Amino acid sequence: MRRAPSVAPELPGYEYVSVLGSGGFSDVFLYQQRLPRRRVAVKVLLTEQLNPSTQAQFVDEANLMAQLSTHPYIVTIYHADVAGDGRPYFVMEHCSGPSLAERYKRQKFGVEDALRTGVRLAGAIATAHSAGILHRDIKPANVLTNDFGWPALTDFGISSSLDEELPVQTSTGNHRPAGSESTGTGESQSVGMSVPWSPPEMFEDDPRPDVRSDVFSLAATIHTLLAGQTPFEIHGRSNGTLDLIGRIERGAITPIGRDDVPRSLVAVLAKAMATRRDDRFATAVDFARALQRVELELGYAPTGIDIPTIAGTEHGKPDAPAGDGETRARSVVSIAAQAPAPARAVPATPAAPPAEPDQAD
Repeated sequence: MRRAPSVAPELPGYEYVSVLGSGGFSDVFLYQQRLPRRRVAVKVLLTEQLNPSTQAQFVDEANLMAQLSTHPYIVTIYHADVAGDGRPYFVMEHCSGPSLAERYKRQKFGVEDALRTGVRLAGAIATAHSAGILHRDIKPANVLTNDFGWPALTDFGISSSLDEELPVQTSTGNHRPAGSESTGTGESQSVGMSVPWSPPEMFEDDPRPDVRSDVFSLAATIHTLLAGQTPFEIHGRSNGTLDLIGRIERGAITPIGRDDVPRSLVAVLAKAMATRRDDRFATAVDFARALQRVELELGYAPTGIDIPTIAGTEHGKPDAPAGDGETRARSVVSIAAQAPAPARAVPATPAAPPAEPDQAD
């Protein structure tokens, strides 16, 4: 049975509007900000969860989201503080549209929309990875839709740094009460990766996820959007937690079952969800490029991959050093699609030799 939400705190400069969702550790409320005037989502830690560990995790989530907020497909955080009643909270972008979980349950995604969504989210995930952050819970319920109709990745509550080891708990998205998977805020009912979109390495006794684990979960999410169900779910058979884990560990992906989904896209998703990590795409950008190639194959306009320009990476030039007291924001660059190299044509007649250049005196 789901608990009742807590009482919304009184926050200076904000007017309470309604409850957006409730999770295991926090509630999310809709407020009207007075200046600048806009609607915002406010995530508030529960009173009964006020202990050093949960407070530290809550602060970590706010700090992680703040690092990534300049990305167009990651939910923006505006402010964080402690309410008058002692509960920590942070104020973030209110995404008024439905989550991807709500959308795919209403109607399966078209191929073009699924490809575009995949490339955009891959850029967001690559941005997190470039900052040394693993998301660890990528799934349809954790991707919202902002006011522009764009996907917005959220819920970094169980993220970890790439060199950090954290315990993991798993939960299944199946056999829940209707509507319990998504709160419209990215808040999930459990902490840890959700089984239907989890890679097999997360079920090991000592799970050690890396960037390829997030790639697996993103591919499983795109598969879900196209199929209208999770990749390892089988209609008419038991789809409990142990059933799903067994299929994930065997790599038994349920076919999408649509004639309009090209074999090239099926192959890309299968590679990204390979059981062995070494068989997957090495990075989120590699996965995005593979999706772009499918877009080009189908004649769609390729979607740009938005990633940050970070010093020392191949994607951008180093930022100019900031002077004393100067604030410098990380910029985001869009990577255009790279079309496959065309086959070299054999000329009908030998090409004329190039003219000899004039020799300088």
